[in-house]
Amino acid sequence: MTVRFAAGTAGAAALLVAALTVPAQAVTYGTPTIALSASYLSGAVGATGDPVVNVTVGQSGADASALTVSASASSKASVAGTGDVSVTGTGAVRQLAVAARGRGYTNLTVKVTGLGGKTATKTLSYAASAAVQNPADARYLTGSADASAAVDVGGGYAVVADDESNVLRLYDRSRSGAPVKTWDFSSQLGVSKEVDIEGATRIGNTVYWTGSLGNNKDGEYKAPRNTVFTTTVSGSGAGAQLTYGRSYKKLRDDLVAWDTANGNRYGFAAGTAEGEAPKQIDGFNVEGLEFAPGSTTTAYLGFRAPLAPVVPGGKALIVPVTNFDQVLASGAKATFGAGVELDLGGLSVRDIRKNAAGQYLILAGSWAADDNSDPYALYQWDGVPGHAPVKRADLPTTDPGGWEAIVEVPDLTAPGARVQLITDSGSADLYGDGTEAKDLTHAEWKKARTAWFTLG
Repeated sequence: MTVRFAAGTAGAAALLVAALTVPAQAVTYGTPTIALSASYLSGAVGATGDPVVNVTVGQSGADASALTVSASASSKASVAGTGDVSVTGTGAVRQLAVAARGRGYTNLTVKVTGLGGKTATKTLSYAASAAVQNPADARYLTGSADASAAVDVGGGYAVVADDESNVLRLYDRSRSGAPVKTWDFSSQLGVSKEVDIEGATRIGNTVYWTGSLGNNKDGEYKAPRNTVFTTTVSGSGAGAQLTYGRSYKKLRDDLVAWDTANGNRYGFAAGTAEGEAPKQIDGFNVEGLEFAPGSTTTAYLGFRAPLAPVVPGGKALIVPVTNFDQVLASGAKATFGAGVELDLGGLSVRDIRKNAAGQYLILAGSWAADDNSDPYALYQWDGVPGHAPVKRADLPTTDPGGWEAIVEVPDLTAPGARVQLITDSGSADLYGDGTEAKDLTHAEWKKARTAWFTLG
């Protein structure tokens, strides 16, 4: 384009030329910002779908999409190096995932690089547990290591209890990660210590939960453990909500009185005596809860201890509570039916669950084991006293954690039926430093493992 000026306008022309030749003001970029949704993350070697961390970035004067996020350093590359970190997404929030290389801990430096060459970093403390069998079928529920009971609430979600606290946690059954919601009913229950929740079952919208009813590991009576209570479910899936119902705190006393009146057949008085540990062959410890076939009033209490008789190879014990609904609804004293003794190959009840068709699945384990040092198995049963259960599967015992809970029972007649189980990993040394998972300092590093098994 040619610009022409009239005569006498030389000064104006000079000013315009000067204006056109002055460089534009340079854009000033601020220091980038970076924030992690969690400062601690857990993974497992060979895992599928490990938890991720959201990385939120920004920079004044720049669009977030122009920023790059990467791992720039690792304190222990044998656990996870910078090349084992992947970042997806292009906006202000990115997703960071880590593929574990080995068991242990490392600090990963996460860096955002903005325009103008400016950077900022955050540290992500990462812990990796060892590889497990069939990792594609395993998921990890973080926030707690001591999973003890589970109830399906539909939509692929389950509420999971913890025997080291009174917190109930809602998890996506298909994904590894933190709970979607949590509830702690300690104040409603009037307790400050753990109930030691060990069993649960659902009838309609009512979930029944039971403590172990036994002494603590040192043989001391702790009143909160003598608690059964209810919650009401509303909604389903990620939208599920729990509200507190009612509790009863004398079921242990009722059981001891019943057994005493029947000639101390099962030794409940001795098993609950001061100084008696619950997890021994003649101890007293409830771990399973389910209703009898076709009943909404009679509940089965499955015992981890004692065996019946109290000898190696003895049978597993189930005691029917014939008015369990009224025990919780009105505080009625519990009444009982005859004890049911099942041959589980010398193992005892660690969980019992049935489906809508009345098919029962019993998770059987040792009265002693808190980990994988003794056998575990799954048995199918029809819930009828006098009918023998049938073994459907032996469970692997080489990986950390003891098998503790059945999420739900599939159709046991269907070929290739699969069941999801959960471990109590509280006593496991997950990361190779000698620390039990229950004692880890960061909730994100505590985790229970779930696994799917195909029934033979």
